[in-house]
Amino acid sequence: MATDQLFDISGKVALITGSSSGLGLAFAQCLAERGARVIMNGRDHRKLRSAIDNLKAIHEHIAGYVFDITDPVETKNAIASIVHEHGRIDVLVNNAGINIRAPLHEFTDEDWDKVIGINLTGTYRVSKEVAPHMIRQKQGKIINIGSMQSELGRPTIAPYAASKGGVKMLTKGMAVDWAGYNIQVNAIGPGYFKTELTRPLYENPEFDAWLCNRTPSKRWGDPSELFGALLFLASEASSYMNGQMIYVDGGLLASV
Repeated sequence: MATDQLFDISGKVALITGSSSGLGLAFAQCLAERGARVIMNGRDHRKLRSAIDNLKAIHEHIAGYVFDITDPVETKNAIASIVHEHGRIDVLVNNAGINIRAPLHEFTDEDWDKVIGINLTGTYRVSKEVAPHMIRQKQGKIINIGSMQSELGRPTIAPYAASKGGVKMLTKGMAVDWAGYNIQVNAIGPGYFKTELTRPLYENPEFDAWLCNRTPSKRWGDPSELFGALLFLASEASSYMNGQMIYVDGGLLASV
């Protein structure tokens, strides 16, 4: 393939879960700007509709599907509808996620189930529904969104770290099972980026100072700085890469 086509995703159908806000919305904008036909997902109809309307100013091929990735029936029906209406799914970005902060000994079983259910089981469930379609079309890209907490623990987020550690290993398991069908499954592990999910952290002066001192780049990341990894994993540039996680963290994991 010519090098000028390596990162070409124009015309690809890309489903991004949890894309009505935060990193998911940024990912949707990135792929739309590069010519993909973007399928957005969320649980709040109004919020998703607003996000779609804003992105249509960039690219007209934007659609949205309201479904809860923790609901197996909703997920199965939604994936079937997407394939029926759009013909295929070439790229799946498993972005939907949640974090609930509390010391582990104070964590409720309900909150544990919620974090694991969305971050880990949701990634499994959507991928399992999409994979048979990718197998039939003999190609596909699955991009799971992990975290630095796929490698590290921090106070008050043990369930989140457990879920993202699970995403790392689930990525490897998916790659092993599906690589033979020309499906590449990889992951992105973001460091600290300013999003709705991290608002309690970057609005905390003490944490903000700690992070900027702890990170070799001395700052928070901008969501656009994840786009290079996203485009690499969504395109033919990564055709022989499978089961890996790319950490985009300003050097934090590299430092002691």
